[in-house]
Amino acid sequence: MIELKCDCDVCSMGRLQTCELHLLSRSPKGPVGIERDAPRPGRKRQISAAKVRAVIAKTTREVPANSTHWSTRTMAAAVGISEASVRRIWHANGLKPHLIKTFKVSNDKRFAEKLEDIVGLYLNPPEHALVLCCDERNGTTTLFAALNTLDGAVIGQCLPRHRHQEWLKFLRQIERETPPGLDLHLIVDNYATHKHPKVGSWLKRHPRFHMHFTPTSASWLNMVERFFRDLSQNAIERGVFPNVPELINTIQNYVENHNRDPKPFIWTARASDILAKVVKARAR
Repeated sequence: MIELKCDCDVCSMGRLQTCELHLLSRSPKGPVGIERDAPRPGRKRQISAAKVRAVIAKTTREVPANSTHWSTRTMAAAVGISEASVRRIWHANGLKPHLIKTFKVSNDKRFAEKLEDIVGLYLNPPEHALVLCCDERNGTTTLFAALNTLDGAVIGQCLPRHRHQEWLKFLRQIERETPPGLDLHLIVDNYATHKHPKVGSWLKRHPRFHMHFTPTSASWLNMVERFFRDLSQNAIERGVFPNVPELINTIQNYVENHNRDPKPFIWTARASDILAKVVKARAR
């Protein structure tokens, strides 16, 4: 039995038979129309993460043909989604191509992907693993450093040169000075030393090492840069070093003192927040 209800004057007067006829007349499909629900809009179609990355990549690294910047219409046609979806992605990531004369975050074709990967390690580090931010500062001597994002401790070693041989020596030091049961996720830049064939062969024999490369021209993503900044400001810039051993001794003492009471650098920015700030900084 279908209960018929209506808000018309006839119904309020209790004339049910007349009211039933009234409902039938209001249904566009007659008697069948009141026996089933009218069609309802389905769930909004979800945009995949790959599609979002494609929009970000095109917005920040490419320009459309015959135009200086993207519009929602041209971007929607290029990636195959609606203009409304493009608008939502731009808004979520702080992208305003119509306000930017020229903009290029990086020439790395996988910029957005690498950005999300590294920020993901900072905000949601994997279980049973250490995340180590690694880099080198070369000059009179080269300091190889690996910053543990969990507790802020630093593994460091001064070496005379900056080649794959020295990088391998430092990797062996990391292997010795970290708990053997943990995976090691190393964040490094795209310097050729880190990608040398002999380095690749060594990594295959040590599967607990996982390499994560920063985008080109984006060393600011590597948290070890903060340690190098503090080292320079607090121990190097105003120092006087009569010889190389004195410089190395100062660096080693700084690392040892740092590790007596290490404090982690806390990363809070999401990948979308970083993109938004970079865009605003370059907007003119």
